[in-house]
Amino acid sequence: MPKVYLSPSLQEFNPYVDGGNEEYYMNLIADAMEPYLKASGIDFERNNPEMTLSQAITDSNRGNNELHLAIHSNAAPPATAGQYRGADIYYYPTSTNGRRFADIIKGNYENTYYLPNEVETIPTTSLAEVRRTSAPAALIEVAYHDNPTDAQWIRDNINNIAESLSKSVADYFGVPFVKP
Repeated sequence: MPKVYLSPSLQEFNPYVDGGNEEYYMNLIADAMEPYLKASGIDFERNNPEMTLSQAITDSNRGNNELHLAIHSNAAPPATAGQYRGADIYYYPTSTNGRRFADIIKGNYENTYYLPNEVETIPTTSLAEVRRTSAPAALIEVAYHDNPTDAQWIRDNINNIAESLSKSVADYFGVPFVKP
């Protein structure tokens, strides 16, 4: 049975423009993914909000996971807060499978996010969850939580985001995606 590690944001200190925080909403997405993964025959583990990032990475690396998915929402620098929209999917540049996973996420997410031309994949060496995980990894910033339109879109589309990400995991593993 294929196995993925779900790593929703641990950043409760990142507030959403109209209330709530990144950790809360990204955990809602991970919660909504679980029934899709189970129905598709995909095993999973996930971090817990009490962990540090280093603990979550260690937990992922210990668990014989074949894939690592970090789920975040984005914020612009203070001088441009609220001005950006879009979704970014990060992968480690030398990880062929990490890039393949990021490309799969992008293809599915373009059908979910309301501005499909604003969904992009980006190689990075600076994000620990794509650099330090043993399994191929991708980190998605699902939208900008400091932009009122994007923040509301996240709130209104928890299940749609979860479905898209779950389908991406199933596509990566080459297993049929089954809705619960």
